[in-house]
Amino acid sequence: MPTKTVAEAIMTTVANYGVDTVFGIPGTHNVELYRPLKPLGLTAVTTRHEQGAGYAADAWSQRTGLPGTVITTSGPGLLNALSAVATAYCESRPMLVLSPGAPTGSQNSDVGALHETRNPTGAVGALIVESHRAASAADAVEQIHAAFELFATRRPRPFHLEIPLDILDSAGVFDESVLAAREFVPPRAAGLEEISGAVDALAGATSPMIIAGGGATSANTKVRALAEKLQAPVVTSVNGKGILPEDHPLSLGASLRFGPVLEWCNEADVLLVVGSKVGESELWGGTIERTGPTIRIDIDPGQLDMNLPGDIHLHGDSAWALGELLAGLDKAHPDLDRAPSDLTEQKRTVHECALAESPASAEIVQAIARALPPETLIAGDSSQVTYLATVNLIPAIEPGQLLYMPAYATLGYGLPAAIGGKLANPERPVCCIVGDGALMFSLQEMMTAIEQHLAITLICVDNGGYGEIRTNMLEAGIDPVGVDLAQPDWVKLAESFGFTATSVTSTADLPDVVGRHIAMTGPNFIHVKTGN
Repeated sequence: MPTKTVAEAIMTTVANYGVDTVFGIPGTHNVELYRPLKPLGLTAVTTRHEQGAGYAADAWSQRTGLPGTVITTSGPGLLNALSAVATAYCESRPMLVLSPGAPTGSQNSDVGALHETRNPTGAVGALIVESHRAASAADAVEQIHAAFELFATRRPRPFHLEIPLDILDSAGVFDESVLAAREFVPPRAAGLEEISGAVDALAGATSPMIIAGGGATSANTKVRALAEKLQAPVVTSVNGKGILPEDHPLSLGASLRFGPVLEWCNEADVLLVVGSKVGESELWGGTIERTGPTIRIDIDPGQLDMNLPGDIHLHGDSAWALGELLAGLDKAHPDLDRAPSDLTEQKRTVHECALAESPASAEIVQAIARALPPETLIAGDSSQVTYLATVNLIPAIEPGQLLYMPAYATLGYGLPAAIGGKLANPERPVCCIVGDGALMFSLQEMMTAIEQHLAITLICVDNGGYGEIRTNMLEAGIDPVGVDLAQPDWVKLAESFGFTATSVTSTADLPDVVGRHIAMTGPNFIHVKTGN
């Protein structure tokens, strides 16, 4: 039974679950968590702000299927990461956040200690569900297992563990079996009656439709198999983009917010919703008002009637539940044979809706898209160019290809997300398309891309400030204030970090410029000045 520091035991346990990359910033109180990283073969990525560490970890998680792991120091380091932690919570993504804390018995003491924070565990717990302070060395390791059990068996969300300094820095004796990864089985709670009812409803439908959300990303092959068996159109949430390749004949893309698509959902004689809350951030003020039966699949029982009541509830892991439906159809309805659906007109309608939302953004994004290989990872931000164009005009061939956060809609996500995506898939081209306002929130992470030698193409679409808020003010009869922002010389700024940089003023030039940049072997930057 080898002796280890508690910090080494914690990181060994994390590594045993397959995590090989951690994000964060070394600090006075967390150095023991960094000591075992090299011996364990873990890559430490140092961002220039803890918020960037969290966003990069979130994107890395989307590409690997593992929880993004963030190490912060105590106090300000942890609090700096909270916007990213809240993002992972809102978007239902797994994230493990490790932070040191005041020694046992001295928390909340207000004695003037370095980084003293009144109740950091409580602060994080106010934003997410699982925030814990380790009570002992054994408890610290057990909490890591509890985190991975959450990631595997419940709606994936962040888990924060605060380790008191006296525990973190101490030595202990840990049997290797205590640190070994454990097997966890996702819930499979739906009964035979519910499954057979869903099977019969789908088999009897003449115009079924499928909504696939972020909770269906790990079940993408089964979504495809069921859609093809039923010849059912598939529309995804933005987090579900690419679950069915968007060049597939049955794919309507991530277009749930468009009025005609909502009408088709309402008109379907059976609607199957897999792993989606069908919330405001997806519907943009639209509504789904069903008259026919709705089947809902979700790992979280609290979501089975969220925003849209389900007539048939299938509580469980989406891959398992869809597998049960496929098996049930094969057994109970072996002669089910649907003629191929022709969605040519529906696809054309969706494309026209996408073009109409913002013709200027659409023109830019379509020009960029013409130069990108189909396997390119796209990072977006809470920028008009992303949610009004990129989401619907750059097709995805797999889930997690668009690195974005449509519900939390935070600024500053795109660049660190591109870094996380490239670290997870170094062989894939990565293009980050963001607005100038969003880029200013995470500009410092350009240095992280340089330090990590990442061939990322960063495209800044510059409309002179906060374009959407400017429009909101004008529509409200307010003379715009605080939204027209002073701009740096973007090309010189990018070059000062070490990026190869180009400025483009004509959309017609974009395909050639993007084509050259996406083939580069180092970080590169394109500034696109719009007429706004």
